[in-house]
Amino acid sequence: QVQLVESGGGLVQAEGSLRLSCALSGRIFSTSAAGWFRQAPGKEREFVAAIKWIGTSTYYPDSVKGRFTISRDNAKNTVYLQMNSLKPEDTAVYYCARGTWYSGPGSRDPRNYDVWGQGTQVTVSS
Repeated sequence: QVQLVESGGGLVQAEGSLRLSCALSGRIFSTSAAGWFRQAPGKEREFVAAIKWIGTSTYYPDSVKGRFTISRDNAKNTVYLQMNSLKPEDTAVYYCARGTWYSGPGSRDPRNYDVWGQGTQVTVSS
């Protein structure tokens, strides 16, 4: 059974940086994907980034492209989200998820992810 544990959240000033980590335990398949989502109070869960477990494929929405970078360390079964130039509107609980990789917009559908972490709070002050 796959479990995910996020860490690295916290309080940061606008234009600052944070790196989130997601440790995955259990079996991971070559067709698996790891994704990051976020949810702010009163808003729907929003896709942030996805990476295929094997290869170099990644996908980002326009809202974070150029500021956020997803990466992974297969040896450590860990996925990272490097967040730079943070804005107050990036404030949310960030969730890591494991699912099946789909190219392009398929990666952003939360229904393609079956295991979720507990979330980590990111707060960006202005």
